[in-house]
Amino acid sequence: MIAALDCVSKLISYSLFVEDAPAAPASLPSPPPSPAHGRRPSDGTEGVAREGPLVDLVVHTITACHTESTPDPVALQVVKALLALVLSPTTLVHQSALLKAVRTVYNVFLTSTDPVNQTVAQGGLTQMIHHVFARCKIGEEQVDGAGTPSEGTGTPEDASPGGSEQSSIAGQATAANGDDAPSEASPRSSMHTNGTAHHTLTTNDLFLKDAFLVCRAMCKLAMKPLTAESERDLKSHPMRTKLLSLHMVLLILHAHMDVFKAPTATVYSASSHDAQSFIDATSQYLCLTLSRNMTSPVPQVFELSVEIFWRMIEGLRGKLKQEIGVLFHEIFIPVLELRTATLRQKAVMVGMIARICTDPQTLVDLYINYDCDSAAPDNIYEHNSGSSQNPKLAEPQTPSTPSPTKPPAAGPLAPSLTTTALGAPQLPDAATLGTSEAALRRQALETLVAVLRALVAWGIKTDPKTAPSADAEDRATSASASSDRLAEHARTGTPDSSMEPSRFESMKQKKSTLAEGIRRFNFKPKRGVQFLVENGFIPSREPTDVAAFLLATDGLSKTMIGEYLGEGDAENIATMHAFVDMIDVREMPFIDALRKFLQAFRLPGEAQKIDRFMLKFAERYIEGNAQTPPQTFSDAAYVLSYSVILLNTDAHNPQIKKTSRMTKEDFVKNNRGINENADLPRELLSDIYDEITTNEIRMQGEVEASLMKDPGAPGLAGTLATVGRDMQREAYMLQSSSMANKTERKSSRADDQFYSASHFVHVKPMFEVVWLSFLAALSGPLHETDDLETVELCLDGFKHAIRIVCFFNMELERNAFVTTLGKFTFLNNLGEMKSKNMEAIKALLDVAVTEGNNLKGSWHEVLSCVSQLEHMQLITSGVDVPDHRKGKLRRMPNEELANESRSTHITVAADMVFSLSHFLSGTAIVDFVQALCDVSWEEIQSSGLSHHPRLFSLQKLVEISYYNMNRIRLEWSNLWDILGEHFNQASPPPYPFNPHVGFFALDALRQLAMRFLEKEELPHFKFQKDFLKPFEYTMTHNPNPEIRDMVLQCLQQMIQARVQNMRSGWRTMFGVFSAASKVPTERIANAAFEIVTRVNKEHFAAIVRYGSFADLTVCITDFCKVSKYQKISLLAIAMLRGTIPVMLNTPECGLTATGAQVAGADDPMIRYWFPVLFSFYDVIMNGEDLEVRRLALDSLFSTLKQYGAAFPVEFWDTVCQELLFPIFAVLKSSQDLTRFNTQEDMSVWLSTTMIQALRDLIDLYTFYFEILERFLDGLLDLLCVCICQENDTLARIGTSCLQQLLENNVKKLSPARWERVANTFVKLFRTTTPHQLFDESLRVEIDSSSPEPQDSAESNDQTIIPAPLSPSHVDGKAPAKPSLNDRRRIFKQIIVKCVLQLLLIETTNDLLRNEEVYKTIPPEHLLRLMVVLDHSYQFARSFNEDKELRTGLWRVGFMKHLPNLLKQESSSAATLVHILSLMYFDPRPAHQAARSQVAERLLPLGLGVLQDYTKLRADTQAKNIAAWTPVVAEIVQGFCKLDERAFSRYLPAIYPVAAELLARDTSPEVREGLRDYFLRVGHVYNIVDP
Repeated sequence: MIAALDCVSKLISYSLFVEDAPAAPASLPSPPPSPAHGRRPSDGTEGVAREGPLVDLVVHTITACHTESTPDPVALQVVKALLALVLSPTTLVHQSALLKAVRTVYNVFLTSTDPVNQTVAQGGLTQMIHHVFARCKIGEEQVDGAGTPSEGTGTPEDASPGGSEQSSIAGQATAANGDDAPSEASPRSSMHTNGTAHHTLTTNDLFLKDAFLVCRAMCKLAMKPLTAESERDLKSHPMRTKLLSLHMVLLILHAHMDVFKAPTATVYSASSHDAQSFIDATSQYLCLTLSRNMTSPVPQVFELSVEIFWRMIEGLRGKLKQEIGVLFHEIFIPVLELRTATLRQKAVMVGMIARICTDPQTLVDLYINYDCDSAAPDNIYEHNSGSSQNPKLAEPQTPSTPSPTKPPAAGPLAPSLTTTALGAPQLPDAATLGTSEAALRRQALETLVAVLRALVAWGIKTDPKTAPSADAEDRATSASASSDRLAEHARTGTPDSSMEPSRFESMKQKKSTLAEGIRRFNFKPKRGVQFLVENGFIPSREPTDVAAFLLATDGLSKTMIGEYLGEGDAENIATMHAFVDMIDVREMPFIDALRKFLQAFRLPGEAQKIDRFMLKFAERYIEGNAQTPPQTFSDAAYVLSYSVILLNTDAHNPQIKKTSRMTKEDFVKNNRGINENADLPRELLSDIYDEITTNEIRMQGEVEASLMKDPGAPGLAGTLATVGRDMQREAYMLQSSSMANKTERKSSRADDQFYSASHFVHVKPMFEVVWLSFLAALSGPLHETDDLETVELCLDGFKHAIRIVCFFNMELERNAFVTTLGKFTFLNNLGEMKSKNMEAIKALLDVAVTEGNNLKGSWHEVLSCVSQLEHMQLITSGVDVPDHRKGKLRRMPNEELANESRSTHITVAADMVFSLSHFLSGTAIVDFVQALCDVSWEEIQSSGLSHHPRLFSLQKLVEISYYNMNRIRLEWSNLWDILGEHFNQASPPPYPFNPHVGFFALDALRQLAMRFLEKEELPHFKFQKDFLKPFEYTMTHNPNPEIRDMVLQCLQQMIQARVQNMRSGWRTMFGVFSAASKVPTERIANAAFEIVTRVNKEHFAAIVRYGSFADLTVCITDFCKVSKYQKISLLAIAMLRGTIPVMLNTPECGLTATGAQVAGADDPMIRYWFPVLFSFYDVIMNGEDLEVRRLALDSLFSTLKQYGAAFPVEFWDTVCQELLFPIFAVLKSSQDLTRFNTQEDMSVWLSTTMIQALRDLIDLYTFYFEILERFLDGLLDLLCVCICQENDTLARIGTSCLQQLLENNVKKLSPARWERVANTFVKLFRTTTPHQLFDESLRVEIDSSSPEPQDSAESNDQTIIPAPLSPSHVDGKAPAKPSLNDRRRIFKQIIVKCVLQLLLIETTNDLLRNEEVYKTIPPEHLLRLMVVLDHSYQFARSFNEDKELRTGLWRVGFMKHLPNLLKQESSSAATLVHILSLMYFDPRPAHQAARSQVAERLLPLGLGVLQDYTKLRADTQAKNIAAWTPVVAEIVQGFCKLDERAFSRYLPAIYPVAAELLARDTSPEVREGLRDYFLRVGHVYNIVDP
């Protein structure tokens, strides 16, 4: 037999079995049944074999030579012959013959006892399978329209390109367990697809079919279950069968993945006439192989299964998206989290996760296809990351725990599976036995770091532009070398234009929102439903929509579903009805229907809720099962279902004793007569009773949960029961079996799409979902272990994590990681510091160098650690460093750590943080400087009491300023905003008696300023102004004279050394000198004034050229206002006056010697004249020294007089509106009074400066009346305000100035201006008329206990206070009933108005008696003045005649004497009579035209006065007579001057009154007038000669 087999082998080698003619289609079953051991093929089989093709006969002949009793040499020859036949390039073995050859070699491996034969058979089988797959040609045929694109194109990959759909893994199990595989055909047979399409099978099609059959056969062999004995015996046939088949499957996936992935690889079926892609045909068998072996307790089987799973993930994740997701969710992750799993199993699975992480593409693909897919069963990336960080370890009850092993070899050759090799004892390594858990944790930590490394490789590309420097890159190489290697394979996918990263983020957000909705529902169902409706997961609140969601959504608590549906609200009841109607119980037995119904939710505990559920179930069941059982009504179904539930509780509740439980008879009796008073069939009730008592109705989730619980009964009994048993293994077997069964029930979707990631932005959401667990996982080992390798691993993870959060600007995460790393340096607790903390310091410094551009706010933590590191170096070097923590004993680190902290490596690294700062970006340097300033301030505060405060960071600020000196001005402006504020903060020391910080800060400022001033500033830039601001702040806020003196010295040094480059810095310098003028130390003020004097003398042209002239004038003005040092003030006012000629002689000012503007100059009036004039104004308003104010006032108006002729009219507008009129603003607004410290100061200013200013203003108007005439209205308004004051001193000044203005400019006033003057007088008379005298409410008696009001004479004291009069009420009534205080105030104003009215009458009288004024003013305006005078006269006359009114006012205390307006009445009448008389007799035509109007007022007035005069009594009204006598005399004289006609006309009216006057004792002037009058009468009537 051996020779024959050898001959057959040679014949095969010489290609003598090649057939020329095509053979008929083989009729052998495909594949043929495997021959049973010890049984020879029947004759029928042989006969059939002989009728087939020649190659089949050869195969049959060779395989028939092997039985279980075949000698080993023969078996070896059989293997050789079959191997030669299968590997023959000319004689092709297909389908059934091929399977028979493979099966025979497989059987030789199993049945042979010779290790050599086993090894040869294993090798031969490996070669056969490799050859079968290697001969398949991939890529030779073009894919048609139904084909599937290859993985990696970025487009969705269909699960079923041929049109067939895989409904579930359970369906795959059915196909795998049966023999319904596609039938084979000969190489020359034809296939008809769906009876229409004709496809001729090619040789490659047969090769692919062979590969499919071999793969399916291996998977089926691997799916065979193992008995408990086989699991313990690796040399048993079932175990070796499984191991070999799994190795072959792994071989196929490893070496021939291209066959599975090829879109052109198609398998044709003879039975169904369908074409399937190779991956679709084999996926069901591969998945079932994993589901039945990945939970195996046998380590070898488990490891092989995990390796196969990894190969599927690596190469077929695009084809098997749903299947991989189910395997992850139901097996991989649960086993990883299972406490009963062995450490070896966990190590293998963690190792697989680590392998996933070595390929960033795979890791990111898992995230976007599972974590971002709301239909995916689990968040695979998130769970894998979480599980790998903290794998749940088994309880320490296992007697022996094998050490973790490496995964199976990745090469194509499997290890030896001979009985000798498998029978060798496998003793655990003594070195690793006790540390297996620690090793697993270490492996998990490595995996976690691998995840971070993969995320870095995927998300961050190396950009030479963003690298800090070549040296910095070299330093960072060690930290990112692995990431760079991974980056070579990162982002290989092609982006899908329809799937932008934002869409994946939206999908992830949707999935997270759904999970949140489920969480809320499981806590509060109603709130959860509301949330789900608001976010669109439930279309509406319609019962059908809510019910469909509750029934179809995974993750919802069955208990909460029952609670929600059981509520008694109408909406909940309607939802419950819709929910039950969606459960299909048609044509089902009653118990099966009830079981299905109760699987959808958990029945609530309340009877009413259960009742509603059972009623609806009964209705639903009868509706769908009208004939089962016959003639059953819904009431019967309702009662029966309730009864079944009670029976289920009674039979399976452990708290009910067995003797008390319901019997079958009891159950039948309880359900008697429930079907419309009829009984249900006893057989039905009996079957129900038996079913329930033997098979409890339990929710599937409860069954699975019970299996997942740790086994073992407590107490002595439990301990005795478990003696000799591996409880962990038994528990794992039970739980893993449940997982496998559960996996095969999971369904898949035919429309699944797989997306290949290509965008780097996926890293950000990937990190966001796991960063908290990453932080916890990395922090734990750092605190717990002192192993430097583990510490280094954790720190590497920190570096990668910080690199991610910095790159994607994740502020919260960045702060968390950097802060944690900073705290672990233990620099704030030196006594507890260890070597690992020193490594953390190095890591933090590396992070600062490599990630500086993105650290942002985390710079504070980094620089704080650098500061603390310097503090530690000082302490360990023996330097006495102040410690602000009083009462605490300082602990020192050991000598080794102290030396290491001062080592070159750490010192250089810390220095590089600052020296490389010039490589930071424009925004990063701002964050860096801000953090360094904050740390510096913390140092100053912590050691401010010491004579040697910590200034490390402050010194570093100076250093980095030097390093970054070449930055552009825009960046430096941002930096100096921070630096300047910090120097402002540091210059005034926290403690006034410790100036060291201030001196250091000022010196640092001086050094930086000198460096900045080396560079010339461009026009319109203000950087010099900004960087000198801290000097001004220091001068203003630091009370230490020494520091203020140092500020002046620094500025003086800058002026001496850098004056040629000074531009905008002049402005800040003058600000510093202005601040110095206000300090209480005379030495400082004198020094500052000397510098200003020198600068003004030597650098005036430069100051003007660079736009700081206004600042110079402000500075000099501040010195003018110095109150304590009059000498400085007087010198300053002289300097200010002296700047005017210098300014006019400076070409840059653009002014002529007369002060006029040079043609083409840029508005020098505002730029130069206005600052000087405003300075005078400022001194006038705010100067405290009277002499200085007088000089400033004189300087202002003398300057205006001297140079004002050259001023443009527009500039005069500015001068008047902003300088001259505002001097008197105090008269209008009380807000302007706040600048006076005391009332006395205000009174002095008003009585001296303001009065003189008003007179100077009138003089200026007179001097430049032609120019300033346009501002006459404003001046008159100002005078009105001045006159209408409660203080008569101001009023008299106002009237005097008004009179002076009119008299001095009487010839210059036009008629229009006279009209404005007349309006002013009318306004004044109306404002000062005391109409309140006639208010009846003021005459009501007051309480006698109230204090009497002061007399008007007493209220006028020496103090001058501006108080504008309130408006008068013409109707004479107060706005409301006045209170006592209001009435007193009104009385006071009445008196003031009376005084002002009389003052106006006198002013008017003086003006009009001036001949020049009278001749100039137009008559119509004279008449207007006469009208207001007449009104004043009539007002006073009516008051004087109303004795009752006057008595009432006297009684209420208006005055101590009976009030009267006698002087007002007589004065107004006298003025009226005089002016009207002048107008009447004025010969000018305009006056003659107005004579009739004059006569209408003059004659009645005169008669009235005469009649009133005759009524006066000499004994009691002597004062009245004396007041009226001059008026009467003038009236009589006037009557005498009337012309003949008028005299005769008015004679009848005047004569009686004149005669009456003769009876009185009158004055000589009256008698003379009467004499003349009567003589004129005699002349008129010819009584006497003329």
